[in-house]
Amino acid sequence: MTTGFEHPERVQFDAEGYATDTRAVRAGQERTPVGEHSDPIYPTSSFVFSSAREAAARFGGEEEGMIYSRFTNPTVHAFERRIAAMEGGERAVATSSGMAAILSLGLSLMQQGDHVVCSRSVFGSTVSLFDKYLSRAGILTTYVDPTDLADWERAIRPETKMLFLETPSNPLGEMSDIAALAEVAHKHDALLVVDNCFLTPALQKPLELGADIVMHSATKYIDGQGRCVGGVVVGREAEMEQVFGFIRTGGTCMSPFNAWVFLKGLETLPLRMRAHNDAASQLAEWLEQQPGIERVYYTGLKSHPQHELACRQQKGFGGVLSFEVKGDKAAAWRFIDATRMVSITGNLGDVKTTITHPATTTHGRMTPEDRARAGIRDNLIRFSVGLEDIEDLKKDLQLGLAAL
Repeated sequence: MTTGFEHPERVQFDAEGYATDTRAVRAGQERTPVGEHSDPIYPTSSFVFSSAREAAARFGGEEEGMIYSRFTNPTVHAFERRIAAMEGGERAVATSSGMAAILSLGLSLMQQGDHVVCSRSVFGSTVSLFDKYLSRAGILTTYVDPTDLADWERAIRPETKMLFLETPSNPLGEMSDIAALAEVAHKHDALLVVDNCFLTPALQKPLELGADIVMHSATKYIDGQGRCVGGVVVGREAEMEQVFGFIRTGGTCMSPFNAWVFLKGLETLPLRMRAHNDAASQLAEWLEQQPGIERVYYTGLKSHPQHELACRQQKGFGGVLSFEVKGDKAAAWRFIDATRMVSITGNLGDVKTTITHPATTTHGRMTPEDRARAGIRDNLIRFSVGLEDIEDLKKDLQLGLAAL
């Protein structure tokens, strides 16, 4: 029986020289002799060897090949190759969640006595991970103003090994100058790690700006439809091999099925991000004009204090905005509860628009003092703009405005 596969020399696409949009569709796939057009799923826990000698060679690292899906799986590797090509990194390592990605970075690249300088404007669970769990391993963290370069510089100690930030931040869209921070980090022999979840490689390339490592919660825009949980880190081969070693032993790995879903998500990521960006930009400008809205946080607005940096550093402004209503927590809750179409959920980056109250959900585990320092007030609402008709979204927001 013939397979009909006539071009073995074209088994793997070489992403070199191609644009991000093309890499999103083509990079990472290695076709089998069957010649499948779409990426296959390999839902297997282990792989069979042709002999005891081959098994020993694989386990001993003398031969490349699949061994066990905790650390080697063709579908997961395809996702890793594609996201690495899109971000412009040498290698990517997939993880079971975005938080697993941060944990894996911390425990593979640092040790007892090391120090992290972290933006104070990061996801609440990131703060909990650093303060409650990495601290038990003797890795301490200092939090700084993400927009103040001097604040970062002052916080660095001789034992500082990592600078960690989100830009734009969650949920206020605060900006950090990646190129300038890279210079600060490298001057002190530290790594700069950027959470690129809000913009993805479709709209921002931190590695090109000097960052050492990029990480994502693939659960968000990479999936794009709220189906699976996963994470990934991208960077140089040297650091990624250390992260891979932790994944191999620690087991914070991505499942083959989830990897396949994320592969499919990457194919449409640039198109979706442009659509999210366009809709969010229009809604942010509209919200600024509405009575009942105290302030809108979105880097695409000219009123944003770092709009110029956003234009210089990013290819777009993303699909997440936040706004403060006039009033207190009760007013914010009335606004949220009055909406009828948008989804009240803590997730973001979905084709379905989502709305949430950060102070009592995503950042609810932070202390009131930490929330205050991060600027997360009780009247703040986060809005992740999906792909619905923009006039329908305005109608839903008007229900919230009326409830004020």
